[in-house]
Amino acid sequence: MIVHLAGVGHPLVVIHGFGVDHRIMLPLEEMVGDAPWRRIYLDLPWAESVGTSTVSSSAEVAQQVLAEIDEHLGAEPFALIGNSFGGMIARYVAHERRDRVRGLATLAGLVVAAHDERDVPARTVIRRDDAALERAGDARDDFEEVSVIQDAARLAAFERFVLPGLRGADAAVMERIAAQYALPVLPEQAHPEPFTAPTLHVFGRQDDVVGYEDGLRLRAHYPRATYAVLDAAGHNVHLEQPEVTGALVRDWLARMG
Repeated sequence: MIVHLAGVGHPLVVIHGFGVDHRIMLPLEEMVGDAPWRRIYLDLPWAESVGTSTVSSSAEVAQQVLAEIDEHLGAEPFALIGNSFGGMIARYVAHERRDRVRGLATLAGLVVAAHDERDVPARTVIRRDDAALERAGDARDDFEEVSVIQDAARLAAFERFVLPGLRGADAAVMERIAAQYALPVLPEQAHPEPFTAPTLHVFGRQDDVVGYEDGLRLRAHYPRATYAVLDAAGHNVHLEQPEVTGALVRDWLARMG
């Protein structure tokens, strides 16, 4: 499950979203810079690097991630950052191991598992570059479906960080997990006492996949949280607004000391 290690210092566990792999989180390398954190990138069960997996629910994914972290880090304190589905898993781990979790961050984090129960904005495209879309070729549909800023720079980021994971994903594993996509109980309900470690939740204002309202409803649970809803950003908020997201991530790291 651990597929890539980078940097030195305090452990920072990095968890990607559904249907992609750890490469969607590699822009974090530019954001962290020379901060004293060693990044531990995971690949979840559908990723090409994992091989055959029998996992059949989000709860099983969460348990596997928890076991992998325990085995790799032992009693060492660590922080977590998760994207989309990985944000839900990161919240689960953070609450299960809160005695040694230094901080939690989510990027376009999933809160409500059922698609038809999510509070999401209408689909909006802020900027469209027809020439870039023409150059996208057979990646065009995937890029258009999720992107709010459809220009050459965001296409290049999509092709580099998102597309390889999409194309390598095991559809059978994803189908099994999608059938049991929700955790048995939200982490904040299973552990209702406030989560007091430094926290960051970043959302895209135009994210029509998970939205932002569901995440904001949890704000009372996180008394040391920065909440940011970024305009001109959809579900790939850290790819569409990398500079602002990077500044927020660096602030979060600094708040953990």
